[in-house]
Amino acid sequence: MSDVTSVPPEFLDTATLGGGCFWCTEAQYKLLDGVVNVVSGYSGGEIRNPAYKEVCSGRTGHAEVIQVVYDTRKLSFDQILEAFWVSHDPTQLNRQGNDIGTQYRSVIFYHNAEQQRIAETYKKRLNDEQVFSDPVVTEISAFKAFYPAEDYHQDYYAENGDQPYCQFVVAPKVEKFKKVFKERLKH
Repeated sequence: MSDVTSVPPEFLDTATLGGGCFWCTEAQYKLLDGVVNVVSGYSGGEIRNPAYKEVCSGRTGHAEVIQVVYDTRKLSFDQILEAFWVSHDPTQLNRQGNDIGTQYRSVIFYHNAEQQRIAETYKKRLNDEQVFSDPVVTEISAFKAFYPAEDYHQDYYAENGDQPYCQFVVAPKVEKFKKVFKERLKH
C-alpha cells in the first residue's frame, strides 16, 4: 500500500462511499492502483464519534463507509465510482444481502460540487440505460463528517480472511472485483 505522504498533496483527492459492510468495500478498493489509503468508518449520521454497536443499532443515521484517498494522476473520481457500482448492489435499499439496515445503505458522500455532479450524472445514466434490472437507489448526499471505525475493523479481510463471513461474503466479492478490474490492480 502506498503511503499518503509519498504523493504530492495537489494530486490527492478523497471519496467517501458506503456499499454495505465496510469490510467488503475496503478489501476491494485496497486492490486498485492509485488508491493510497482506505479507512473504514462511519458517516451520514448526527451522533459524533459513534461506536460500532451504536451504528449497528440502525438508530445513529450513520452508514458503514470507506474513506478512500487516491492519486488523481492514476484514478479519477469517475473511475472510483465505476468501482463503486461494481463493488456492491446499488439497487438494494438499506441492505446488502443479509446485512440489513440503514447502516448498510448504498451512499456516496460527495466532497464538492464536481463529485456531486459526476455521481448524479452517473446514477442517472445507469438508470436511464437500465444497466441493472432494478433502479439504482444509491443516496447521494453532501459529506459532513467521517469517523474512523475501531482499529479491529481496519484491514479486516487482510487480518481475518479465514473467518466465515470473510470466506463466504468478502472473498467472492474480492474475486469478482479482481476479474472486473484486472487491468487496474496494484502489481
